[in-house]
Amino acid sequence: MIVVTGATGTVGRHVVDELVAAGAEVRALTRDPDSARLPEGVRVARTADLPLDGATAVFLNAAVVWQTGPAELLREAARAGVRRIVTLSSSAAAEPGPGNVIGNHHHELETEIEGSGLAWTHVRPGAFASNALQWAAQIRKGDVVYGPYARAHTAPIHEADIAAVAARALLSEDCTGQKPLLSGPRSLTFAEQTAILGEALGRPLRYEEIPAEAAREAMTGGGVPEAIADSLLRMYAECVDRPAEISPETERITGRPGRTFAQWATEHAAAFS
Repeated sequence: MIVVTGATGTVGRHVVDELVAAGAEVRALTRDPDSARLPEGVRVARTADLPLDGATAVFLNAAVVWQTGPAELLREAARAGVRRIVTLSSSAAAEPGPGNVIGNHHHELETEIEGSGLAWTHVRPGAFASNALQWAAQIRKGDVVYGPYARAHTAPIHEADIAAVAARALLSEDCTGQKPLLSGPRSLTFAEQTAILGEALGRPLRYEEIPAEAAREAMTGGGVPEAIADSLLRMYAECVDRPAEISPETERITGRPGRTFAQWATEHAAAFS
């Protein structure tokens, strides 16, 4: 049996689908099992209960242990006889250091898991394609997206591709001890991503740059912790006019090219309408 934490999340739901398609027995952990709406045959349980009995592998979404750390989960995994943990980490973990709050957190999580004695794989995606959903409210109201650093590059990855890599790591030993850095197939600025969303919606959209200070105020006002907002804005500033590196890992591990941002935009157009 494979346990999937964060099973109704952006990546976790795709992980469940991949595992079910492969014929694996799945226990999905979520905060609200009654509203999970997962495929038939998937056992759904509450995250807080940590039911790991009978599990051979665990997909660990770092967000699930963001506040508490992984110690309790690792203890329960050892007790239950779990052999493998696949971590949804972050590309930011590759360069921990001062000011890199996101990277430092994920790096510390990875280090603790590596010291547990369990087999491990840390999946390290960069920008998620679903980050574009932060613009949905603006796009529903008009044709302009206001945000910082219009020329900042990312290579947004479709969450289903992250899940495909994670599922391969859960189902085999092919990725054991690896930290695959994942990206989408193309580097795009925020302005270019906005234009692609417009193409998917059938109307022109444009991205209008605002000062970083104004963006920070909007982020923190919307509930983003100050340290996270500062870390994100620092990363965006460093990416201005610097095309993102494209990783071959998705295709190497899954055997097929990664999905494009345009594909993601078409699939999620309803969220912006």
